[in-house]
This record gives sequence, C-alpha cells and structure tokens, in this order.
Amino acid sequence: MTTVLDHLIFAHHHAMETDERVYVLGEDILDPYGGAFKVTRGLSTKYPERVLTTPISEAGIVGVAIGMALRGMRPVVEIMFGDFVTLITDQLVNHAAKFRWMYNDQVRVPLVVRTPMGGRRGYGPTHSQSLEKMFLGVPGLKVVAPNTLGDPAELLADAINDENPVLFVEHKLLYSRPVHEPGKSDLIDFQVERTVGPYPDFILRSVDNARLTIACYGYNFELVRAAALELLMDHEIFVEIFLCSQLNPFNLKPLMSSLERTRKLLTVEEGTLSLGWGSEVAARAVENLDGLRIRRVAALDLPVANAKSLEDAILPSVEDIINSALSLVST
Repeated sequence: MTTVLDHLIFAHHHAMETDERVYVLGEDILDPYGGAFKVTRGLSTKYPERVLTTPISEAGIVGVAIGMALRGMRPVVEIMFGDFVTLITDQLVNHAAKFRWMYNDQVRVPLVVRTPMGGRRGYGPTHSQSLEKMFLGVPGLKVVAPNTLGDPAELLADAINDENPVLFVEHKLLYSRPVHEPGKSDLIDFQVERTVGPYPDFILRSVDNARLTIACYGYNFELVRAAALELLMDHEIFVEIFLCSQLNPFNLKPLMSSLERTRKLLTVEEGTLSLGWGSEVAARAVENLDGLRIRRVAALDLPVANAKSLEDAILPSVEDIINSALSLVST
C-alpha cells in the first residue's frame, strides 16, 4: 500500500520527466537530505539542472519563482514549514495572484507553492499552525489540500498543470498515511461519489438515511472517518462526509446536495475557530438552504503548544467531533 508521501514523490518525478519546464526550488531539497519531509527525495540526483537549493529567504524564493513562471517555466516551490507562508504573503497576494488580471490576461503565473501545515508533532507555536485560511478568498489564487481518499499525485499534477498560482497544503501527518485504493477501501457503509475535473471533491454517502453532514479537508478526514465509525457503532447514527480538495475557490454544489438530505452540518478543520474555512462553509450553506442546523469544530483560538497534553487540548479531536455531532442530532 502506497503512502501520501509516495504519491507526492512520484508526481514530482513524473512532472520533471515529462515536462522540461518544471523546476523545483526550496531550502535543503537536494539529495541526500531531500527536504525536511523528504518530498523532493531523488530529484536533484536525476535532474540536477532543474532542482535549485536556495538561501533562507522565502520571499526571495517565491519572487524568483514568479519570474520564472512569467517566462514560461512551471516552478514548484517548497516552503519548509507552513508557518513561513507569512513571509511570502506579499509575493502571492499582491503579485502572483494579480498579474493575470493586471495585465489584461496577457500573462500567466503557473506557480505551485507546496508546504506542510498542521500540528500534532510537538513542534510548538511557530511550526505547527494551519494558516491556509489566511489565503482563502484571495482572487486568482487557488488553495488545494490533498487527502487519503483522492490521489495526491493526481492533485499535485493538476496543480503543476494549472495556469494559475496554487498554494498546495500538505498536513504533516498525512505523509505516512496510506492512500485508499479504489475498491480496497476500509470506508465501511459509504458510497463514494467524486466530482468531475481537476481537484475533485468527494461525498461519502451513507448506505442508510444519514442524520447529518460532516464537512472537512486534508488530514481532518482521518479524524472524521474515525468519528463516523464510532457514531455508527456506538450510537447507530449514520453520517455523510463532504471531503473538500479545493478550498479556494469553493465549489458549493456537492455539499449542498448532501445538506438537502440531512439538513444538519458539522464543519471540521485544524485551523483556529474564528473566521476559518468552516465559517465560510457555514455561511454559504445557510445562504442557499433554509432550516439548517450547524456546528463547527476547530482549534481553540490559541497558539499551538509544545507539550503534548496542551497541544491535544488545543487541537480538535475525534471526541470533539463526536460530541458536536451528538449535539446536532439531539436537537
């Protein structure tokens, strides 16, 4: 069984083998190290001219990559930790995302910025955040998050082939997780429906009448899946799961098709609760469908702590999801 890391490594190698315009830039990405989380492993050995190790200057790295994209290349940038996307905000928001519009559609910025987000590894306040919500709603910038149900290699290939800049968010705990193989999944009591096109979203429909819809993305799907199984086995509550791959711009259609059946929505994310992805999902849902009941599960509005006991208390858990689901269906 292959892991998310295996899929991402394959996607890099396939892209560089099939398209000489693809370059990879980042800190400590050369072999034998191969990047902090080993996603660029083997690339510099095979493609030494197109794998560029850089100084520690995230804004400079992305600035150079934007120039490369404008000249017809397809750069893939690795930002070592997602917390450091704060250092590239100007380059992404004020430059990469706007150039196509500013220059009357005469230029393209086919740039991918990959970065590991999230906590649960004891890395502390400045290396454990989920900051993707800072980039949601930026016109011209796509935000994408792989998961174990879809094909992470396909998702990264979609991003590399995109004519627009893409922020590609990889939760750290996903790297070692096995990817579900079609027809060999342990997704008991679900029928999986996939949207058509790049960055597919998924609806996991219950084989019985579901009583609520749980919306999530990325690693949160692992928590939601565990919670859904416990809700079924211990409480006889069936749920549907909306698993989102493209966080920005947001495709409302598959979620609404589920909510029309359940009329109850629970959003789950690892970012802080206030003004997050779940808030936007909830707002759009109530704007389009009357009579919904909604709960949100997310991290507490605190920095992520080093100590495991505090980190566990701050970040959302399977128990949090179960308790919120029970609260929804009991009213």
